[in-house]
Amino acid sequence: MHAHDHHQGTRAFAAVTLINLAFTVIEAGYGFATNSLALLSDALHNLGDVLGLGLAWGAAVLARRMPTDRHTYGWRRATLLSPLANAVLLVAFSGALAWEAIRRFNAPPEIPAWPVILVALLGIAVNLGSAWFVRDGHDHDLNRRGAFLHLMADAGVSLAAVLAGTGMLWLGWAWLDPMIALLIGLVVAASAFGLLRESFNAAMDAVPRSIDQEAVRGFLAGQPGVSAVHHLHIWSLGAGEIAMTAHLVRPDAHDHDAFIDRVNLALDQRFGINHPTLQIEHGTACEHDRHDRAPHGH
Repeated sequence: MHAHDHHQGTRAFAAVTLINLAFTVIEAGYGFATNSLALLSDALHNLGDVLGLGLAWGAAVLARRMPTDRHTYGWRRATLLSPLANAVLLVAFSGALAWEAIRRFNAPPEIPAWPVILVALLGIAVNLGSAWFVRDGHDHDLNRRGAFLHLMADAGVSLAAVLAGTGMLWLGWAWLDPMIALLIGLVVAASAFGLLRESFNAAMDAVPRSIDQEAVRGFLAGQPGVSAVHHLHIWSLGAGEIAMTAHLVRPDAHDHDAFIDRVNLALDQRFGINHPTLQIEHGTACEHDRHDRAPHGH
């Protein structure tokens, strides 16, 4: 089932990438033809999304590779590096859009409104449809979440372009074109900041935001026979997998195999930690606590 989910995810990324690439070409063509900065900026933004979706597609393919003697966890971490690169691209594109929009405010050109409206409506349909393709698993897979948030933000941006075109058609407000381009840059920057922060934390092996480390520590400390818990580490492997290592002191217990099986199952069910490694110790004199080359804090 897990392999089937990865295969479905890969196909979804492939379809979404190709659909958005086709729409980007169409939107850029109309943008150049009408000299609309709103369309050109949205096309540039969509090009960034296509690159990001291509990264996510490649990451989903790499995540399906089996572990090897050298890459013992496989290539799951590619799904953590992809949204990091994706977020950096978004930040760069948003800055370029904002700069060009500000430059145009002094002399906004006359833009035919109907092409802007029609192409933007097509953009809403394309982005919402693409978001539907990658909707499954976006709440726990950072790679899919990055793609999903991009596409939903794009639908909002296209809606803003529709409103701008409507304003230019009815009211003759040519300044709406650079104004919408500037708003696009701000929306992209805002959405990219959260993704950049979260993907950076994941790449740096931070505890996933969905997990309370102290709650995990309390759960482990409350298990039968456990007198101490140390060296607790929790991090994301990518592709929806969360790893954990911990040292548990159990001085008088001898049911280690059954204990580990039970705790591992409970960690998965309660916290979503599906790749735990527990080290059982009989005493508190863990020499690794004093190992200067591998410090573990308190």
